[in-house]
Amino acid sequence: MLKSDRTTGFYDPALETLPPKEREAYVIQKLREIMDYAYTYAPAIRAKFEEAHLTPQQIQTIKDLEKIPVTKKDRLPQLQKENLPFGGFTTVPPHQLKRIYVSPGPIYDPQGPEERYWRCEKVLYAAGFRKGDRVQNTFAYHLTPAGLILDEALVAMGCTVIPAGVGNTELQVKILYDLKVTGYTGTPSFLMTLLRKAEELGYQPRKDLTLEVAFVAAEMLPESLRTELEEGYHLLVRQGYLTADVGTIGYECREKSGMHIPEELIVEIVDLETGNQLGPGEVGEVVVTNFNKTYPLIRFGTGDLSYFTDEPCPCGRTSHRLVKLVGRTSETTKVRGMFIRPGQVDEILARHPDIARGQAVITRAHHQDELTLRVELKPGIMESDTLKSQLEQTVREVMKLRAMIEFVPGGTLPEGGKKILDERKWD
Repeated sequence: MLKSDRTTGFYDPALETLPPKEREAYVIQKLREIMDYAYTYAPAIRAKFEEAHLTPQQIQTIKDLEKIPVTKKDRLPQLQKENLPFGGFTTVPPHQLKRIYVSPGPIYDPQGPEERYWRCEKVLYAAGFRKGDRVQNTFAYHLTPAGLILDEALVAMGCTVIPAGVGNTELQVKILYDLKVTGYTGTPSFLMTLLRKAEELGYQPRKDLTLEVAFVAAEMLPESLRTELEEGYHLLVRQGYLTADVGTIGYECREKSGMHIPEELIVEIVDLETGNQLGPGEVGEVVVTNFNKTYPLIRFGTGDLSYFTDEPCPCGRTSHRLVKLVGRTSETTKVRGMFIRPGQVDEILARHPDIARGQAVITRAHHQDELTLRVELKPGIMESDTLKSQLEQTVREVMKLRAMIEFVPGGTLPEGGKKILDERKWD
């Protein structure tokens, strides 16, 4: 039986329920403050403004943001390489940071000295977590920030956290049972993996486990999977849209009618060609301007495609909502919560001179992502178990993921074709 208060209330009612005019005034005031601050203290932002012949005083409204060029996330690795470690986008020296994370690319992500740097408490509250929950956090604590983003917020809310991280499926099932865990944070596919493993081990999850609420992120949540988790296992499952760069971009409430945009940032949906803002229901790139004084990202293009609604939400939160993510602007995509990029395919192929062409193919089976590297061998080179094992190892080193290797005849892969082919269906 779910706690009766998991779908009611607000963590920060004053902000979350601001009337529209007050919300607009609040956001515009924050926007003007961050424009001045970022221009003064972040060299890359100043350079971006000067290149566009702008001053902070010319950005007075959300519409004015269209004057600023979009900085694409795919460019961050190169920008950081040219100006280590953060490309000039931070306002404090590295020794003043709490932590530095490393995302695939590599991309270095700072965590500033501020308390509640990630401000994720209201996200988890909206998902149904409450003080006193025992939460098994299965996001990674190694290099990437997801584990600690959720950990810090849960502790601030008064929850007890089990920092489980990824993998160790049987042990994680035992933890769920022994410690009477009530909350889960992690990917939706791993949650299903744990529940199925529990059944394999002889547990009846609805009877033997105390799990009630789950917050999932880092990969798509198909409604078919949510229905199976909620109806089959009696769980409350809500999702969020988080990145290592800006933290939470959107989060669900009890209504499951899109993801609320937090008050700590501005989200624009923009036309891919012009960079101009689009209206409700129009699909474009998610572009973020945050109010983070340590790492102010101004018009930061996430590479994700979405659309928003400004219709009121019955939950009482007054922010606009991203209805859903519908794709990517480039071949870069997430597999099992990890970004993979075309350049990584090139790196894998470069390590194996016997390969003529290669393509990473992503499919989905039983709510799990499957990654296959299709390769064509050069003339005269024969398939071998040794080469297959070497390729598997290289993929693990470069992409940090396991992959199946498929040798295909010469001419199967088109010359100049996509390096990453995403064939997943999200029904």
